[in-house]
Amino acid sequence: MPRAAAQKAALAYPLLVATTLAWGLNAVAGKFAVGHISPLLLTHLRWGGAFIAALPFAWPYLKQDWPVIRRHAPLLVAYGAIGFTGFNAALYSALNHTSAINVVIEQAGMPGVIFALNFLLLRETITARQLLGFVITVSGVALIVSGGQLSRLLALDLNRGDALMLVAITCYGGYTAALRIKPPMHWLSFIAVISATAWAGSLPFAGWEFATNTIVWPDAIGLSVVAFAALVPGLIAQSAFIRGNELIGGNRAGIFLNLVPIFGTLLSVLLLGERLHVFHVVALTLVLGGIALAERGRR
Repeated sequence: MPRAAAQKAALAYPLLVATTLAWGLNAVAGKFAVGHISPLLLTHLRWGGAFIAALPFAWPYLKQDWPVIRRHAPLLVAYGAIGFTGFNAALYSALNHTSAINVVIEQAGMPGVIFALNFLLLRETITARQLLGFVITVSGVALIVSGGQLSRLLALDLNRGDALMLVAITCYGGYTAALRIKPPMHWLSFIAVISATAWAGSLPFAGWEFATNTIVWPDAIGLSVVAFAALVPGLIAQSAFIRGNELIGGNRAGIFLNLVPIFGTLLSVLLLGERLHVFHVVALTLVLGGIALAERGRR
């Protein structure tokens, strides 16, 4: 490996491992939040907190990148509204209806979504090995969604939370695939702008909770989850993921998403006391094996 590439990898690898650990913790934190703050209000406050925390550091770069921000405003709004608001609103809502283990293993289907979008939108060449890996990965996610009973899929008898997670991974998979066309701007100004658009984009969702009288105002535990989600899996982890993408490229950085279900499953068992079933292990094996097979087929 050339020296420059080795130096980039030496920085990118710990950034991306820390990112996936934080995202595994995010599902655990979201489960702790149930009953202490409603999911859409949590999404809104989380990204507001992330934007406020990022602003002092990003301000010089925001002024420098302002012409780029204005020119690419619709794309930046889409990053925040779909990748951040859409993903987190669906994920936190899902945790009100399904287990944290299900949520983190279902997130392992995200590279499959990225793979499919790259093929459909960018016309990337597909090998037989990649196609087989994608099918195996989807089979693992389907096993989790059906609770180990694939007959439930045929009857469309899905847990509401698991169905919401399919929406979540589609949102973030689309966001990650679209990072390939990220405007040329500093990563700090980028994270600040899309945090702000996520904050604004999540306001109607929180307003809907208020209007339908389903809002749960945060207590001390709810506020603690907001602070953690804003700073650790939000601002810090998202910044690390963006920076890791810049250092080693989206294809190599995307492989690290496979660690989210590993960390998330272990943390759910250790911190939440959730039960690990045989179908969880089988599904996790299918998902990770399928992604590994597909990655080996990439150029």
